Amino acid sequence: MSATEIHGNLKADGLKICVVVSRFNDFLTKQLLGGALDCMIRHGASDTDATVIWVPGANELPMVVRKAAESGKFDAVAALGAVIRGATTHAELINAHVSRSLGSIAATANIPVVNGIVCADTLEQAIERCGTKAGNKGWNAAMAAIEMVNLYKQLD
Repeated sequence: MSATEIHGNLKADGLKICVVVSRFNDFLTKQLLGGALDCMIRHGASDTDATVIWVPGANELPMVVRKAAESGKFDAVAALGAVIRGATTHAELINAHVSRSLGSIAATANIPVVNGIVCADTLEQAIERCGTKAGNKGWNAAMAAIEMVNLYKQLD
């Protein structure tokens, strides 16, 4: 049996990608943003293809991601943030709310919506996921956005 396979490519030239970034923990989120922009450029996007929107914290990401996704201005939206567990359950509440909200937006949006939020138990774990030992989750989010846009185009 020979099945038909559909794959998204990694060409970003001409794609309009919105990156919504949490300002909270910006020493980490700036690294995520740098990774995302680097990924887009290395895959053919120009400097003007990306739009970056800053929000106060991770909790505000879904509100702006929804507005960006519904605006008709973008081919994809990626949310970037860093939430680190503290002594209370606050991080778990934020992570659960944001993850569910982004998933809900992604399920109803006509464009790809990508969750690029680092959820870490420690500052060291967060640093590792923002560009050191464990890669850069911002890069990964941009790569997923590029691939998904190209996949959506094939499915239209």
